[in-house]
Amino acid sequence: AALQALKRKKRYEKQLSQIDGTLSTIEFQREALENSHTNTEVLKNMGYAAQAMKKVHENMDLNKIDDLMQDITEQQDVAQEISDAISNRAGFGDEFDEDELMAELEELEQEELNKGMRNVRLPSVPSTSLPSRPGKLPACHFTFLMINPCSSTRKRAEDEDEMKQLAAWAS
Repeated sequence: AALQALKRKKRYEKQLSQIDGTLSTIEFQREALENSHTNTEVLKNMGYAAQAMKKVHENMDLNKIDDLMQDITEQQDVAQEISDAISNRAGFGDEFDEDELMAELEELEQEELNKGMRNVRLPSVPSTSLPSRPGKLPACHFTFLMINPCSSTRKRAEDEDEMKQLAAWAS
């Protein structure tokens, strides 16, 4: 009885293996059929798209399209020229070269600066000698470091005159 049971078990395992192989084959064929159906639909739709594109392009001529694009470009150029002509100021200083004007302005500025420099008075050199060792010096000797209290009123008046000249020149 045990031997019979083992034989049956082997037979069932063999049948199970065959059934499993059959199921795998059927599943493979089902997937292949699905893929074929999908491919057929894709091909059919691509054919429809090609026919539709042919119909659309039937009335189009590449030479006509090229001519049309050239016309559009020409009209855009004309519109740009018109826009440029309208936006340019007519007779408002366009006849002068901007580089020449800038050079002349720099010359005038330099002349004014030179005139201003002629009127600048430098402080006089101290007549007393400096001490040989560091110590306290009178406040008048520190003109290069701070406002000279000996001539602050005169300096302030000169600065005000220079500011007035500069304001007059700027306006």
